[in-house]
Amino acid sequence: MNFFTAPSVMADFLLYTLIRLTIAIAPSGKVHFLVNRPENPQSLLFIIDLYIFIVYIFELEKQIWPVIMNKNYELIREILSKRILVLDGAMGTMIQRYKLTEEDYRGNKFKHHASDLKGNNDILVLTKPEIIKEIHGKYLEAGADIIETDTFNGTSISQSDYNTQAYVYEINYNAAKIAREAADEYTLINPDKPRFVAGAVGPTSKTLTLSPDVNDPGFRAITFDELVLSYRESVKGLIEGGADVLLVETIFDTLNCKAAIFAIQDYCDDNNINIPVMISGTIVDLSGRTLSGQTTEAFWISISHTKNLLSVGLNCALGAKQMRPFLEELSNMSSCYISVYPNAGLPNELGGYD
Repeated sequence: MNFFTAPSVMADFLLYTLIRLTIAIAPSGKVHFLVNRPENPQSLLFIIDLYIFIVYIFELEKQIWPVIMNKNYELIREILSKRILVLDGAMGTMIQRYKLTEEDYRGNKFKHHASDLKGNNDILVLTKPEIIKEIHGKYLEAGADIIETDTFNGTSISQSDYNTQAYVYEINYNAAKIAREAADEYTLINPDKPRFVAGAVGPTSKTLTLSPDVNDPGFRAITFDELVLSYRESVKGLIEGGADVLLVETIFDTLNCKAAIFAIQDYCDDNNINIPVMISGTIVDLSGRTLSGQTTEAFWISISHTKNLLSVGLNCALGAKQMRPFLEELSNMSSCYISVYPNAGLPNELGGYD
């Protein structure tokens, strides 16, 4: 038997250790831990007891965390069995309304950063968190059940365009924390309508299936293992920041998606947790194929093995009317819930939205 997985044994040992680690206040007003010999609070026995206590606190946390994650999973599935859950809208177009400058994107943290940061919306969770939280609040006020974190480009691969790849964990952790705070505030207002956080995992700017060099079709700009490591760092930040679900979205290359799935499962296995996964692909035209050439059916078959797969769906590229037949096809063959968030429109000739 694994001692760490026997809760009753561990609870008894924690109680025993707490009894031994009694606290007393000395005449000086300082707090001392008294273990067996009050005259020697720094005894070896004290150090051993304290060490064991800390180790078991961490082990207890590892057992509690999966229970919490599983409860959220079951709660989401229970609600989905009764009604449709509403996802929030686009983050980028909302940010555009604030007409932020380069200085806004930099803030104090990146005041002397060597590269331009305007357009790096993910960095705003560090430099303008109040704006991101305000946007979350607007979607929650409108009735969204699930809000996405501001991390569509939150991988080291995408952040390398701005030379900010060293901040990837911080970006994802803070993005999830901001969304978590906003969601919890609205859940507190109306406990009968719990709100959830989806950690957004974007497709990155690289592709595993296609060569970026037309003269060298065998060339790849990145390897599968490199992509897994990049995704894993993002996943770690999102989960530890408080995401209820991970949303792998806008998939144009299914092999990229498989790297994300592998990274998620690898992190969950290492930390003994479960987290629901939503997967959303993108078809590029009315042929119904992804950029890497897969049909809707082939896409489903490729990702259907995903552990804790909550939903599969389509987003971006096409409008609701054009997307409907492909979504219907996906619904007929899939064994999980279906998600959809179609393209609401395209930028005008100046790159803005009317």
